[in-house]
Amino acid sequence: MIDHRKKGEAAQRHPEKAHRPDNPIARKPDWIRVRAPNHPTYHETRKLMRDNKLVTVCEEAACPNIGECWSQRHATMMIMGEICTRACAFCNVTTGLPHALDADEPERVADAVAKLGLRHVVITSVDRDDLPDGGAHHFARVIGAIRAAAPDTTIEILTPDFLRKPGSLEVVVRARPDVFNHNLETVPRLYPSIRPGARYYQSMRLLDDVKRMDPSIFTKSGLMLGLGEDRPEILQVMDDLRIADVDFITLGQYLQPTVKHAAVARFVTPEEFADYAGMARVKGFLQVSSSPLTRSSYHADSDFAELRAAREQRLRTERGATEMK
Repeated sequence: MIDHRKKGEAAQRHPEKAHRPDNPIARKPDWIRVRAPNHPTYHETRKLMRDNKLVTVCEEAACPNIGECWSQRHATMMIMGEICTRACAFCNVTTGLPHALDADEPERVADAVAKLGLRHVVITSVDRDDLPDGGAHHFARVIGAIRAAAPDTTIEILTPDFLRKPGSLEVVVRARPDVFNHNLETVPRLYPSIRPGARYYQSMRLLDDVKRMDPSIFTKSGLMLGLGEDRPEILQVMDDLRIADVDFITLGQYLQPTVKHAAVARFVTPEEFADYAGMARVKGFLQVSSSPLTRSSYHADSDFAELRAAREQRLRTERGATEMK
């Protein structure tokens, strides 16, 4: 884990969790194990992130796939700093009062995207409830900078919920990302304990509004499994997402970052993930990624290519059915 704080500053990432009783971290099953990163390209990617003074969710959220992704030059950049205004029970990102926005960040992100030669890039952020627009205009500037520096790169954004930030979503949609991702994270029943600063129906409304504003933008959302949810609840969330015409769903195993975070209720087996993937396809999602190590940006470039192809195939099928009538 990279600690971006200056020497001498307090190193506690989660002061709001310090009073909580410890939740012992369960031993991971064999299917969760990953190798330590040691590929030369991994170190090149890490150096580029440091040279451009960029924060990555790969590091801040302790993603288990960082070795694989960075060895392929795939890094998910986290804009607007490394300090989040929310305190979700599952998340390893630092909680506190964020710093002012860095006006040069969009250009530094765009420069890194161009140097990495990315076909597809994922840009996420911390929650910035302290900003009047929740960071929407900053997202738009980042998208614009990438379009200028790397016009052939497709752009996927993973945004906050812009709760109580009227007009913010419109700003981001007008910037026309290729994929708009906003994760539900868990089922509605668990929001008070797992995602207390968020509201399930606000997140669902956000995804629905993106499609209403610009149907050409792909929408995407994801759930972590293993937090205590049950099968009917997962299937209900899938149905809710399809009502909102969400194109792509990701399902992955929740992994507990520290003893102060929510405990893993159970490790969902690869067979169960495969079963959920089948159910999601039956429900009509264009693309599904469901496995223990699935994360929002894992294999995002190849997934986007498949997503675009799936939409084209569906449109051809619908045109053919119309012509036959």
